Amino acid sequence: MTRRDERIRVAVVGTGGIATSSHLPAVQAHGDRVELVAAVDVDPSRVARFCELAGITAGYTDLDEMLAARQPDLVHVCTPPAEHVGQIEAVLSAGIWAWVEKPPCRTLAEFDRITAAEQASGAYASVVFQHRFGSAARHTAALLAAGELGRPLLAQCTTAWYRPPAYFAVPWRGSWASEGGGPTMGHGIHQMDLLLTLLGPWEEVTAIAGRLDRDVETEDVSLALVRFTNGALASITNSILSPREESYLRIDLSDATVELTHLYGYRNSHWTYTAAPGVADDRQRRWRLPEPDLPSSHTAQFSLLLAAMRAGVRPPASGASARRTLELVTALYQSALTGRSVRRAELVPQNPFYHALHGDTAGWAPARSTA
Repeated sequence: MTRRDERIRVAVVGTGGIATSSHLPAVQAHGDRVELVAAVDVDPSRVARFCELAGITAGYTDLDEMLAARQPDLVHVCTPPAEHVGQIEAVLSAGIWAWVEKPPCRTLAEFDRITAAEQASGAYASVVFQHRFGSAARHTAALLAAGELGRPLLAQCTTAWYRPPAYFAVPWRGSWASEGGGPTMGHGIHQMDLLLTLLGPWEEVTAIAGRLDRDVETEDVSLALVRFTNGALASITNSILSPREESYLRIDLSDATVELTHLYGYRNSHWTYTAAPGVADDRQRRWRLPEPDLPSSHTAQFSLLLAAMRAGVRPPASGASARRTLELVTALYQSALTGRSVRRAELVPQNPFYHALHGDTAGWAPARSTA
């Protein structure tokens, strides 16, 4: 790690769309705290374009070469999901922190490899779950934790997005081996992570999934019912078949309804609180959303990650805090593909869904080669 009076040295591996649209702006927004020192991509022309855009000259096509030559303090992992676990292990084994795009990996087995690499190195890997960190979500989480809104009863969590058939022309999309799963894993994971942030641990999942319209190995839609430890019940919808796109979260509590309506990110104005009849005005005034209005964004989460690095403590959205979201995703797939409810305690290494989200289920698992 650099000295406290020096900027944190960061590098990016994978210089495609998410690196350009979200990670580079986050780095630039914190230019007084970080220095971008290198970028890596297997495509020489793509990494060259990124370096030109970022105003740096250190472009590489090999991660290990970059780590040895530039010795960054933090690496942003922005590659396709199948590449994540090996790259994170390489970064952590060098004593370097990682910040990895969702999904962090394809399975719980891979996540536990990351945990083992953390324990061996003392460095940490944090996951991009930026919806936790907007001012409105943090305010709502504090209200729920304090009981200000009453007891959680019922929730709806919807990711209704649209991805045309041409979207899946990219070779790594739509397959278990490359993405790990479909929209449940790659798209709805953000809203589900926020749901867990607000409602806490879950106990049981009952789900269905379909391959209704896209030419993919994975599902293109899933629906689930979830029972939480606090007794609340939630419905979850994940779709990439929805022409009118929307991300929607609703939590009905004994004293209020909280709603969030947005698409890929929110501001304070996307949240509403509706009081139950009889709730006093002075109590409702405590619900008012705070200033400043901090959007959900990579930039918001990055600030907290940098603070954790300086303090030498586990960053937000890492370890057990990140694993719980992948546990919910895994249980949803297991329930949908087996036709029965799944409890969290079942997600152990002996479970085939721990190792692959298709669980080697007939009709869903990839066909095995006979060559």
